[in-house]
Amino acid sequence: MDDQAEPTAPRRRWRWSGWRLGTVAVALVSGGLFVVSAQSSEGTDLRPGRYDDLAAITDSEADRAAALQDRVAELTQQVRGLTDDVDDADVRSNQRAVRQLEGPAGLQAQTGSGVVVTLPDAPDDVVDSTSGDKKLLVVHQQDIQAVVNAMWKGGATAVVLQGQRMVTTTGIKCEGNSVVIQGRPYPQPYVIEAVGDVGDLTSALVTDSYLQIYREQAEDPEIDVGWELDVRDQVTAPGYDGLLDLSYATPVAPSGKGGAR
Repeated sequence: MDDQAEPTAPRRRWRWSGWRLGTVAVALVSGGLFVVSAQSSEGTDLRPGRYDDLAAITDSEADRAAALQDRVAELTQQVRGLTDDVDDADVRSNQRAVRQLEGPAGLQAQTGSGVVVTLPDAPDDVVDSTSGDKKLLVVHQQDIQAVVNAMWKGGATAVVLQGQRMVTTTGIKCEGNSVVIQGRPYPQPYVIEAVGDVGDLTSALVTDSYLQIYREQAEDPEIDVGWELDVRDQVTAPGYDGLLDLSYATPVAPSGKGGAR
């Protein structure tokens, strides 16, 4: 019998098809992304869960705004101190002119007789039992603004909202169930104080057409939105301590020049 070599099976040849190359590329890229994410996060969660506690967020932002406001007041005081140390006739002259305007501008505290208006939302039992328009049961931005405008119309020399002095650049903005003043949210009830002649202030508040409708709704037991007007022998309005810079926009010129300032 002749010796014959056993035939060997042909060796399989690997072919690097497109999908195999793609799989390897994806694996390499994914690994690289994992490494980059680990280095960037430094052990923290890059995608934290949603904030569900809105009250805690509001409190946190209010505290942050208060801290920044205190810092602004501190830096403003430092600037004034450094300015006072400048021995220059022109500087002293300008300082005297500025001080004369601080009172009318609301930068100085003021005390005198006046009125206090308190605007709370309707009680919870009224809100829960009503089947009508629930928007009538809460105090809105325009309600607060109407009171402030009536006070100015009545000759108020100082107006305070939630303890914050109102000046010409102060905006009243409601977000949810709070009013935002100088970046800080304040919940209801909203307290608006005015220094001035009690008779003129009261008359302006009573005769205002918008506030007449508001008071009618306040007297409706199915609405019962709050209205309280108090006369005070002494109302103290603190000086405004917020930012004094103005932010405004200018129209874009035909040539494309212009923009926000």
